[in-house]
Amino acid sequence: MGRWVFRVLVMFAVVALSACSKNSVSLPESAVAEHAAPMDEGAMIVVPAGDFIMGSDKVDKEGLQQQYGFEAPLYVNEHPQRKVHLDSFKIDTYEVTNGEYKEFLLKARGRGHVPDAWRFNGYGLARSQADAMDVATLRNIAVNHFKLDLDTRTMDKAALIAAMFKQQQVMDKLAVTGVTWQDGDAYCKWRGKRLPSEAEWEKAARGPAGLEYPWGDKWDPDITNTGENADNDQGIVAVGSFPRNKSPYGVYDLSGNAWEWVADWYDAYPGSAYHSEAFGKKFKVIRGGGGGVGHYALSYFFRGAARQYATPDMTAEDVGFRCAKDI
Repeated sequence: MGRWVFRVLVMFAVVALSACSKNSVSLPESAVAEHAAPMDEGAMIVVPAGDFIMGSDKVDKEGLQQQYGFEAPLYVNEHPQRKVHLDSFKIDTYEVTNGEYKEFLLKARGRGHVPDAWRFNGYGLARSQADAMDVATLRNIAVNHFKLDLDTRTMDKAALIAAMFKQQQVMDKLAVTGVTWQDGDAYCKWRGKRLPSEAEWEKAARGPAGLEYPWGDKWDPDITNTGENADNDQGIVAVGSFPRNKSPYGVYDLSGNAWEWVADWYDAYPGSAYHSEAFGKKFKVIRGGGGGVGHYALSYFFRGAARQYATPDMTAEDVGFRCAKDI
């Protein structure tokens, strides 16, 4: 199935997801760079007050459940389609980035946790640690963690460190993933914001008319990051990398790149006839679809109405978040 085997097993097996481990030597958990790239609080979009179409009445006419062996029926947790009124609110234009989350870890003195991937991809390496290492160790980290496409055998210590931290600046712009619901909640509160409600997230993604995808009603995998078209082996790209992946309100990446935590517990919609043992205060909702691979990169997962869920303490390489704010 490819590089991230467990991507997009959500709703059917997401509760079993956990942070990935790699076949490489782990960097110390405390290795968080002392100086993150300067980041502001992030641009926000005003979503005006009014009604919008939430949920759907779709059914699995194609037999996808049987075709792919999914345990739960598709679409039914989105029933029924209905009009919902929301007051105006603000929502982050982009997903929260590595750089923004690193700033939170530094300034909030560790109130969040260091994503596991940072200990394997070099992003958690601090400059003070690099300065204290010998050239052989730095070369090993450059090759096995940073995956630098350079001939490190000819590079001295200064050149190695410069290349590593240039790569960290690139990684600053990637959507942060591998964070729990609690991490996202804490970050947003630290910013004076909050996680969006499920309804707010869906309105921001679908607009008042209830579009199937943020850009319209026709699926096009080239418009968003499904993971198969990502430029790096994590399947996550810099926020805003797909300019057409924009909602009617101008919010980016609400389909693809990273799944996003929202505030709500996973439960039935008002008026729904569907019952699930997963309903209740057990799992939090995630939205938007992540970097899937193989046949799991189904358009179904990238729809604005699609709902998935996970335990609040779950981490995965393609689950992140964005924040919202009252007006």
